[in-house]
Amino acid sequence: METVLSGLATGFAVALTPLNIFLVLIGCFSGTLIGALPGIGPINGVAILLPIAYGLGLPPESALILLAGIYYGAEYGGRISSILLNVPGDAGAVMTTLDGHPMALKGEAGRALSLSAVASFVGGTLAVIGLSLFGPLLAKFAVTFSPADYVALMVFAFASLASLVGRNGIKTLLGAVIGLMLATMGIDANTGVPRYTFGIPDLLAGIDFLVVVIGLFGMAELLHLVEQQVSGRLKTLPVDRSFLRRSDLLRTRWTILRCSVIGFFIGILPGTGASVASAVAYGTEKRLAGKSGASFGTGDMRGLAAPEAANNAAAGGALVPMLTLGIPGSGTTAILLGALLMFNVQPGPLMFTQRPEIAWGLIASMYLGNVALLIINLPLVGLFARMLTLPQHYLTPLIAMLAFVGVYSIVGNPFDLYLIILLGIFGWVLRKLDFSLAPVILGFVLGSLFENNLRRALSISAGDWGILIEDWKSIALYGLAALVVILPAWAGRRSARAPADAVED
Repeated sequence: METVLSGLATGFAVALTPLNIFLVLIGCFSGTLIGALPGIGPINGVAILLPIAYGLGLPPESALILLAGIYYGAEYGGRISSILLNVPGDAGAVMTTLDGHPMALKGEAGRALSLSAVASFVGGTLAVIGLSLFGPLLAKFAVTFSPADYVALMVFAFASLASLVGRNGIKTLLGAVIGLMLATMGIDANTGVPRYTFGIPDLLAGIDFLVVVIGLFGMAELLHLVEQQVSGRLKTLPVDRSFLRRSDLLRTRWTILRCSVIGFFIGILPGTGASVASAVAYGTEKRLAGKSGASFGTGDMRGLAAPEAANNAAAGGALVPMLTLGIPGSGTTAILLGALLMFNVQPGPLMFTQRPEIAWGLIASMYLGNVALLIINLPLVGLFARMLTLPQHYLTPLIAMLAFVGVYSIVGNPFDLYLIILLGIFGWVLRKLDFSLAPVILGFVLGSLFENNLRRALSISAGDWGILIEDWKSIALYGLAALVVILPAWAGRRSARAPADAVED
């Protein structure tokens, strides 16, 4: 504990200099704006601004503080377009759309935005506390996860999908299968054989996540608005002066704390990230809610608080293996790792003793950054909510502009513009058939993780499938996956049997 306190003292001495305070504020504010743009996300935001941070000639600790501010500022900002436009800013914000946007449709946009800001603040702060106290120890445990353990983790995540969203479990699983099918398009990395490319050269590299999320969410929402406008059913969304109440915090306090812990531990595992953390947290919270979990997906505050706390906690958790072991925990931390190497700084256990001003300065700046984000975002809740008062015929081209500019500026391939239109039509059809689009996105994200780790595990064992059940961590995760599938069915039969027993009595 003395080492932690002395390290934090060193870190705050670095973070509280005028230059670094300014960089924290600039990073958080610009990160929020970047995150609010659909499809850009933290990884692209940090990648775009990395050359600027390097070109300014900043000291390593100051450059990293700026880039980290952009990182978790973008995690905050992803909720804005998710709640207001039903277009997630990045993969971690997909689950936010499930209850955040229905709250906005009911005229509670201000309430949803303020609740998500508080949940993000708690999740981010608890993650930094965990990073300060247990970082090296947790990182050593995280790297013991083998490819077989990751396969078990993905099986658990897929099992959670059955009760995750929507009222029809079959349609939820079908949506996940569609996502898995989209994830397999492109050249097989092991054999070099093209899969499901239909002779189109542009599909050989697969479909970029940005294209899928903008197509299925952004363009599908655009077509939905056009359909309403043509049919004359287009209405101005109600916007009141709703704000977070004390009763809301009391109702969601345990949800926020539980999901912050879940998000932090999942974030530590290299390669998982905020998308897995928010999905597992949402599914766990829905099951813990019991019968009241039926309101999830219709604007339940717990369904909004769960993924928001989890994805910001996961962002902090992903820094644990990067700082303590030099292993990036996510795509964004891989870019931050590259930034450190650009400044000739080698991350790892020795960095905390050899370069404490960088390691502890970053940790201290994250405490300041979370407070800064709360202070910046809460006063702007009313301004963000007023976006919904725009006439829908203005909102439609705004969504189209964000979709096309966002995709082309990052991907740079005209073919992908046609692809998002096709995916948008497909997503609109799925919505008409009462499919939830979140399982499709999650199936796409988790599918590549599942396939890659399964192939690695089988390569290690020379094709022996027994490797998948050799470790206690794998067995525990398979057991949890079985419980996730069996317990809801058992509880449903028991609740159905109870009225019949009462009638007989």
